[in-house]
Amino acid sequence: MAFRLKLVPDNTNIDFFRWQWLTFWGSVALVIASIILSAVVGLNFGIDFKGGTTIRTESTSSVDVGAYRAAVAPLGLGDVSITEVYDPTFGPDQHVAMLRIQAQEGDEAVTPEIITKVEQALKGVDPSITFPSVESVGPKVSGELIKTAILSVLAGVAAICFYIWLRFEWQFSVGAVVALIHDIALTIGIFSLFQIKFDLTIIAALLTILGYSINDTVVVFDRLRENLIKYKTRPLRDLCNLSVNETLSRTVMTSGTTLMALIALLIFGGDVIRGFVFAMTWGVIVGTYSSVYVAKNVVLMLGVKRDWGKKDDGPAGTQFATGK
Repeated sequence: MAFRLKLVPDNTNIDFFRWQWLTFWGSVALVIASIILSAVVGLNFGIDFKGGTTIRTESTSSVDVGAYRAAVAPLGLGDVSITEVYDPTFGPDQHVAMLRIQAQEGDEAVTPEIITKVEQALKGVDPSITFPSVESVGPKVSGELIKTAILSVLAGVAAICFYIWLRFEWQFSVGAVVALIHDIALTIGIFSLFQIKFDLTIIAALLTILGYSINDTVVVFDRLRENLIKYKTRPLRDLCNLSVNETLSRTVMTSGTTLMALIALLIFGGDVIRGFVFAMTWGVIVGTYSSVYVAKNVVLMLGVKRDWGKKDDGPAGTQFATGK
């Protein structure tokens, strides 16, 4: 006898609009608070956005990231990122690591004297270590990286908005974009609140969150469009509730399994990827929330056509408060 796992019962009838004013305006308040927090407190930018120096090390001994970090810490260099590099072309005695040191105050890059101190500190851990490559990122390049990162996120949002507009209607596109802005703003806000390092890997996480969130939103929108055609006289509010309930099992299973993997990485993945995994974990949570509570609320406010393909069909304006 086959066993089928069910996290959500069949034919659920949850009223997701029961606390509509609290969820909607609560989300608006959190977005505003995140923007203010980011503007006042700011983000804890990593080397990618502040400038610094990248050092490539090679050794005949295995790389011990913890020992490397402990050796460099007394030098007081600020943000230092250490990662081991894996490559199938490396020989059995070729062990490579990358050290990224933030630019020191008043300097374009890390000075040769500091590099010498770092080398001496690491030789105390591994006498065979060498520095075959040292590269610096100046403030100008870091500024360009910030601009490129912002443009990449904006381009992602614009492309998604255009896709939703073509596939559905402009009301759905507005709802999707509001949900995406909600997800990105809250993610940036929590990084500002806890001063977690913000670098290019977090930008990659933000773009991934955009894709994850819009995927969940499109599933709900697809079902809503089907129900709008199927139930031509049923209030839009009821159809929004029905659509979310019908896709709830899929949403819970997808988000739940994703979170299981992310939480395991968050606990056991180590310091190198912790910022990226935390951004993804938070993004999955707020992305699922926005798909259920934010995107469809905007569609309900704007109203949509009840059937596609008929010229005499006009938009059925729907009041957000009453759902009539």
